[in-house]
Amino acid sequence: MTTAAESEARRIPRPRADALRNRERIVAAAREILVESGPDVPLDEIARRAGVGNATLYRHFPDRSALILDVVHSVMARTADQAERMAAEETDPFVALSRFVHAAADERIGALCPLLSGSFDGDLPHLHAERERLEAAVEDLMEKARAAGRLRTDVAVGDLMVALSQLTRPLPGTGCLNIDRFTHRHLQLFLDGLEAPARSELPGAAATLEDLRHGR
Repeated sequence: MTTAAESEARRIPRPRADALRNRERIVAAAREILVESGPDVPLDEIARRAGVGNATLYRHFPDRSALILDVVHSVMARTADQAERMAAEETDPFVALSRFVHAAADERIGALCPLLSGSFDGDLPHLHAERERLEAAVEDLMEKARAAGRLRTDVAVGDLMVALSQLTRPLPGTGCLNIDRFTHRHLQLFLDGLEAPARSELPGAAATLEDLRHGR
């Protein structure tokens, strides 16, 4: 016997496979360009990079905010998945943290920079839940490495996120769009500096995620 819920589900058309592929291509292209050029990049450039027409882009995303929201959510979800996977696969907590850092760079975590902007509406339930999952997963990786004596004690998650953002985005005003060839090399130098025992005393205080959100 068919229930009312089943009947309703049958009446709601499912997105076509080509429409889903186009949406994924748009989000992937936007993720790359947000890292390269920031959130003000023209939407027609994103459509061109995705290989779709402007009309297709606007069918999926009526405005820039909707697209950025989807990109940020996608990057957070994929990066949180990576953090959880590394924690489950590695017995050495610092190796798990190191693998996560490199994986997060490949996921274009620099695209999360709009979250730090006062103009971005990040106070949405699904976005908040994904952000909390990502933060908890990264905190867990760092705490386990710290407890094992493998991570220096004067760094916090904010330090890690700032470094990831800075080392995975081109410098403003430069044509360094081929930064990818240096990214993992420089991330490894950064990771070597995180490993305990520390070789120097860091100036200032460790950066927390609250510091980043409130611009402190």
